[in-house]
This record gives sequence, C-alpha cells and structure tokens, in this order.
Amino acid sequence: MNAGIQAELTQNVKEEKAKQTRAYWLRVGGAIALLVIIALLINVAAKGAFLEPANIIRVLRQITYGCILAVGETFVIITAGIDLSVGSLISLSGVVMAMFANSLHIGGFPLIAATLCVGLALGAAAGFVNAVPVVKLNLPPFITTLAMMLMAEGLSFKLSHGRPVPLESTDFQNTGIGFFLGPLFSSLHLPGLPIPVIWMLVIVVAASILLMRTRFGRYVFALGGNEEAARLAGVNVTRVKTLVYVISGMCAAVAGFLLMALFSSGSPQTGTGDEMLEAIAAVVVGGTSLMGGRGTIVGTFFGALLIGMLYNVMNLLGIESYTQKIVLGAVILLAVVVDELRKRYLRRA
Repeated sequence: MNAGIQAELTQNVKEEKAKQTRAYWLRVGGAIALLVIIALLINVAAKGAFLEPANIIRVLRQITYGCILAVGETFVIITAGIDLSVGSLISLSGVVMAMFANSLHIGGFPLIAATLCVGLALGAAAGFVNAVPVVKLNLPPFITTLAMMLMAEGLSFKLSHGRPVPLESTDFQNTGIGFFLGPLFSSLHLPGLPIPVIWMLVIVVAASILLMRTRFGRYVFALGGNEEAARLAGVNVTRVKTLVYVISGMCAAVAGFLLMALFSSGSPQTGTGDEMLEAIAAVVVGGTSLMGGRGTIVGTFFGALLIGMLYNVMNLLGIESYTQKIVLGAVILLAVVVDELRKRYLRRA
C-alpha cells in the first residue's frame, strides 16, 4: 500500500515538473516569437537598417553591461528585494581594479585574472554588507542598498581624487574592444562578435542554470513566494538571501571590469548614470515580478534586448534623448500593469 502511494506521489511530481518545463519553454518560445515580430516591425520603420549585421552587433554590445547588471538584480528581485547600489559598484570596482592593476608588475593572463578576482571580491563584500542589515535586522533593502550606493560612489571619487585612473598596461584592451574569431568573420564579410558580448552570454547561461536547475535556485523562488513558509520548510533564509546580494555585487564588478577594459581606465563617473534604472527595467520588462517569487534569467535577457532594440531604433529614426526616456518609462509602466493584470486574472481563475 505504502509503495503504491509512494509511486503515485513520485509520478505526480514528475508530471508537475514536466508541466512546469513545458510552460517555461512555451514562455521562452513566445518571447522569441514576439521579439522577432517586433524586430521585423522595427526594421520596416528603420527602412531595413535595423537588421543589418553590424547594427545587430551594435545592439548586443550596447546591452552587454546593463544585462550583466540585470542578471544579478534578477536574483534579488525574485526574493522580493531590490539592489540600488549596482551602478555605484561599477565605478568603485573599476577604480579599485585599475589601481590594483597599476600596482602589479606582471602582465598577460595573470594580470587580468588577478585584477578580476579583486573586483569580484570587492563586489561580493559589498553585496554581503548590503545583505547583513536586511537579514539580521529586517531592514528594507531599498534603504540599505541606497546607503551602499552613496558610500560606493563617494569612495570611488575619494580614491581616484575625482579623476579617471588610466591603466598602465595594454593587456586589457582585447577584453574591452576585441572580437571573437574576428579574422574568420572578416573573411565572410561579417562583423565579429565582441568579446564583452561573449562574457554576457556566458553569464546569462550560467546564471540561468543556477536559478532554474539547482537547489539554491529553488530556494530563491521559495523566499520570494513565501519567506516564512520557506523558513518553516528548513530553508536557510539568511544564507540564501545573503548569497543573492553577493551575486548582484559580483555581477556589478564584472560589468565594472569590462567597462574598465573598454575605456582603459577606471572612472568614478562610470556607472553613475541610468545603468541601475535600466537594469531594473530589463528585469521588470523580462517578466520578473517586483513582488517576488517569479522570474527567469532568460526573460531578463530578452527584456534587456527589447530595451536595447527600442533605444537603437529611436536613434536610427533620429528621436532625441528626452523622448527616448519617456518611451522607456512608458514601457516599464506597461510591463508592471500587465504583470498586475496577469496576477489578478490568475487569482480569479
């Protein structure tokens, strides 16, 4: 009798998992189809200029840094949190990494790896500091990460004396402006794939596997769905919530590293613009609920890609920057409204 019940429960679990997997891939397929339709419409509006290979590569390069930020932000928002410090962590990590690289007397891969490790350690430490008041004192993450944003920005200006820190080594240039298989693509009369775009794609794939295919990822969703229920179920809420802020800080450090390599300097002004807002916008447009408990890394990537496409076509059409911000704000508002209407429909069903 017990064996029969156990077999039935196992079968039900497998069927539910298969159902969730099908629903996930249906959402991904729907998002791809929607992007293709939007891209075709944009291409018509831009008179064929949008789908040119060089322009597509330009869009991917433009979304790289914001998408990497958005990947880390996705983990935080799924737990019903927020991280406002990622933009300032770009500037702080870039300044610190540039100063560290200039202090070393090595070159090549060891220099690049050591510099990146310092940046990742800094980002992880900042994420840990963000998390401690949230998990230990139950303070709102909006306040704690706002404080970190101000501290990181001030510290980056103080360390650099308000000026960019030029890199003395040229070993970072290939990471910042190089192309993957550039000669091969050139022989085919195609633009090469920028190395920062490769970084972005690797991070998206790795983060998606971590979120969707591991126990840690299931715990992240559990916290966003019902934190108290997750705690009663034995989930180490303190550890999981701390790790999501650490991941967010490390993603900001990677973005800072790539921007430092791109400009061959660590600047306190890098990352103090709209990067944080655009990262959150990509997460929301990508279908992650601000209330927590729902979201995907793939959706965030598509959200960043959609925003990048909108900016690109507005530039192609000669629309000035103020109007572009109005359009982006309208897109974010529409995404939030659609998410709320969806939740109300599901509650009624």
